[in-house]
Amino acid sequence: MKPTPTLRQLRYLIAVVDRCHFGHAAEDCLVSQSTLSAAIQELEDLLGAPLLERTRRSVVPTALGREIAQRARSLLRQAEDLVDVAQAARDPVAGPFHLGVIPTIGPFMLPGVMPVLRQAFPNLKLYLREDQTARLLDQLQAGTLDAVVMALPYPLDDAEAMEIARDPFWVVCPPGHQLCANGSVRPSDMALEDLLLLEDGHCLRDHALAACELEGARRNVAFQGTSLHTLTQMVANGLGVTLLPQMALDAGILRGLDLSTVPLAGDAAFRQIGLVWRRGAGRKETCRRVGAVLRDAMAPAAERDPAAARRDV
Repeated sequence: MKPTPTLRQLRYLIAVVDRCHFGHAAEDCLVSQSTLSAAIQELEDLLGAPLLERTRRSVVPTALGREIAQRARSLLRQAEDLVDVAQAARDPVAGPFHLGVIPTIGPFMLPGVMPVLRQAFPNLKLYLREDQTARLLDQLQAGTLDAVVMALPYPLDDAEAMEIARDPFWVVCPPGHQLCANGSVRPSDMALEDLLLLEDGHCLRDHALAACELEGARRNVAFQGTSLHTLTQMVANGLGVTLLPQMALDAGILRGLDLSTVPLAGDAAFRQIGLVWRRGAGRKETCRRVGAVLRDAMAPAAERDPAAARRDV
């Protein structure tokens, strides 16, 4: 039988490729530097080629080392999926579950759904990670996250998605603003406004522009905020108008501010909230069950009278 690398050797190689430092990689792997170095030397001997270029001051992966490390990530992820499959066979909703959530959803959704999840799955240990969409999806593909709650549409590559809610957009503006004259705001009405949106990297920005049919006319975007709370403060200071998802309004983001809200009209005047997981994940059943509970927990907010979004203002 042909000798093959061990998962331990591959894990150590990935750590060194990522850190370009033996000491830091050893700390990440919770082993001594000599143990890590010896394992990688064994791997190089087994493969018959150098994977790292070593000097007194640095460690640089060779081209082959980078390729082996990249392939090793996939192998380790599949090995971890084997463990997940076995766990799911015993109890799909038990054990650790790592869930990512984007900043424009987490603070507004989690306080309401976490008690529901704990009650539905008392044996599931839920670990949360908040970050922007692209970084969360990278962690999902790397296997450090089991699923991600995010806004759709978004390119998903090798992932599956379950829609758990639709989150309508509302126009937020100062009282007496011309957009408040009617019961709703047409997307075409937004083209002449100073529209305040989140900075690049937040998918809510792209979804808001798409809802207003402004993808090709972004010159009126006057300010790029880092959070929805920042945007509301800018609107309160008379610098423009913004779009907020209903879940943020339901959570009381406008409480204490003298601002008006008007629903945005149109077929695309909402964002989809979805639960996303790797297509080949070993915990698909866990993800489906978690998604079903999230969908049920969020349904009352989605079906509520839109005027309820104003009662907290």
